[in-house]
Amino acid sequence: MTTHHFIAASEAFLTREEPLEEVLRERARHYEETGRAIDFWLVPQPAFLEAPELAAATSAVPRPAAAVVSTDASFITFMKLRLEFVLRGQFEAPSATIPDPLASLVASASAASQVPSQASL
Repeated sequence: MTTHHFIAASEAFLTREEPLEEVLRERARHYEETGRAIDFWLVPQPAFLEAPELAAATSAVPRPAAAVVSTDASFITFMKLRLEFVLRGQFEAPSATIPDPLASLVASASAASQVPSQASL
């Protein structure tokens, strides 16, 4: 199992009210310049928020939600400080209750967007 760190908030807050796109684009550019593999993803309506072990903490996140998930705890700490009004947490996956850490509840989305490959960025 791998520890995944995340920030979560309402989808509207993360995608329209905050400069998330700019922050993720800059981070992706930095990773490309330094030859580092992408280890963060923007997940619309993340399924892991519904896991029983996260229910108490994530119940305050307005739905529909979105999350930035990463295996890099420092990046998520930076995102929490940068965006402020988001929930920060972590979980272990794959597990019985979270088989896919990047799964989305959106019917048409089978997995999270790998930010640098998004045409809109």
